[in-house]
Amino acid sequence: MLRIISANLNGIRSACNKGFLDWLARQDADFVCLQELKAQAADLSDAMRSPGEHTGHFHYAEKKGYSGVGIYTRHEPERVVEGLGIADIDAEGRYLQLDYPGLSVISLYLPSGSSSEERQQAKFGFMERFFPHLAELRAAGREVVICGDWNIAHKEIDLKNWKSNQKNSGFLPEERAWLSRLLDEQDWVDVFRRLHPEATGESYTWWSNRGQAWAKNVGWRIDYHIATPALADSARAAAIYKDERFSDHAPLTVDYAFQL
Repeated sequence: MLRIISANLNGIRSACNKGFLDWLARQDADFVCLQELKAQAADLSDAMRSPGEHTGHFHYAEKKGYSGVGIYTRHEPERVVEGLGIADIDAEGRYLQLDYPGLSVISLYLPSGSSSEERQQAKFGFMERFFPHLAELRAAGREVVICGDWNIAHKEIDLKNWKSNQKNSGFLPEERAWLSRLLDEQDWVDVFRRLHPEATGESYTWWSNRGQAWAKNVGWRIDYHIATPALADSARAAAIYKDERFSDHAPLTVDYAFQL
């Protein structure tokens, strides 16, 4: 069994101060895909770099206190790929890939467009250029799982107030259609939704810090495991952890019947 966790930390130092590493030590995880580190290499303690039996690999943003992704793993990779080879995207630290025989594990932090129209256009630009890369991953004949904050709620079932958010970043028709194309045209699989086709309020992974979104469970499902079909078919369980709060996102854990 392979246990893979995706967790947007909204600042690795903040999350660790709230007990994230203590929780992680109890999870028996093979891979932990992290997003929104908001830190540089020099900011991390030894425990943050390599907690317990895990070794950390990271792709930092050039801008301090911004973005950044990482993967904790118990398995030494054959290859580590930092970034997509696209300068403006890679400067923001949004993609990290670990390769193993027959398997790639990827941590992804897709841009948010909610802060400004400029950032929304940057998000669309990322999506346009990321699409052919996803096609290349599918054509490579490997099993792949892309874990992370995709910043898109796919369908009405995936957020509480879908009617009032149809013109807001994260639930725009163009964003949702793009995600549908990945699943339909390229045959990727949304693993949580495959296992829990009807789950609504229990499937949210992010809650705004505004108002009482957390208390009222006014959430969005924007964190995913997106996997190749055979790997997705091996998924046996998926869970969203909400007993403790390490950030404005909740960790998403999936167990796969897959052997490295």
